[in-house]
Amino acid sequence: MADKELARYEEKYAEYFDSPFGVDEYDNGKKRFWRGPACVIVGVVSAIAKVCWRYDVENRQSLEALAEKGGVVVVSNHTSYLDVVFMYLSMFPKRWPRFIARDSLFEANAALGWIFAHIGAFPIKRDSADRLAVKRAARMLKNGEIVGIMPEGSRRGKGSVAPRVHGGAALIARMGKAPILPMAVHNVDKIKVKGERVRFPKVTVEFGNPVMLSDFDFLPKDERLDACVWYALRECFAMFQHKAPEEVDMAALFPDDKDFTQTFAEHPIPRLTSEEVAALLS
Repeated sequence: MADKELARYEEKYAEYFDSPFGVDEYDNGKKRFWRGPACVIVGVVSAIAKVCWRYDVENRQSLEALAEKGGVVVVSNHTSYLDVVFMYLSMFPKRWPRFIARDSLFEANAALGWIFAHIGAFPIKRDSADRLAVKRAARMLKNGEIVGIMPEGSRRGKGSVAPRVHGGAALIARMGKAPILPMAVHNVDKIKVKGERVRFPKVTVEFGNPVMLSDFDFLPKDERLDACVWYALRECFAMFQHKAPEEVDMAALFPDDKDFTQTFAEHPIPRLTSEEVAALLS
């Protein structure tokens, strides 16, 4: 996106990006923007998803236990554009999450940009150190909001860019002083296979156990963020593939990134439930 275009989007939607959505007020005094359009948009999409794909949520209490205490970074592997839709619906209507979206989605057309802004999404520049997006996300977390991120950066097997382990989700969690919660969306990749008609499998969203950045302090500083996201993604793929985390072949999934399998075999990360982490956060 050209700088002038970005400036126009910032000028048009900055108030939505920088105002509360999942909570009523920020510590700087800013009040929540009106959720009327979001109620209509998400309500309609939720009804369609319920009828067509009978979506269900497993272990939602894992999210609720953390969200009651403050901000949460929710991460998932990425197989379809619809991943984000079902991630959002899995928290609605009790929770109103904020999702980081590619800036190109805001520039695609005026209507799409308007929709994304009004449902609480905010932009990030792809393949760059977007400090503004990181600061926004951290502020949201510090004020008790839920921030959703797809750390791979691209849909697996469908995007033009190969999925990589990006440490940005861990950086945001660290700056926002929030835990990371892995999740997976089952069967969403079967809804539309290239060259085939749309299908209607039952879709299930599954939340896992939280990951705390402090548990990776034993690693060199320059590896902690990537290692944390690598570990969280392994949890996502374990749920997605119905395997134990140790059985997930991360080297095959991310051949261009460092493989931490042996590291975590020798130094296991504590496995705590959300209730246990929530107690520690208290």
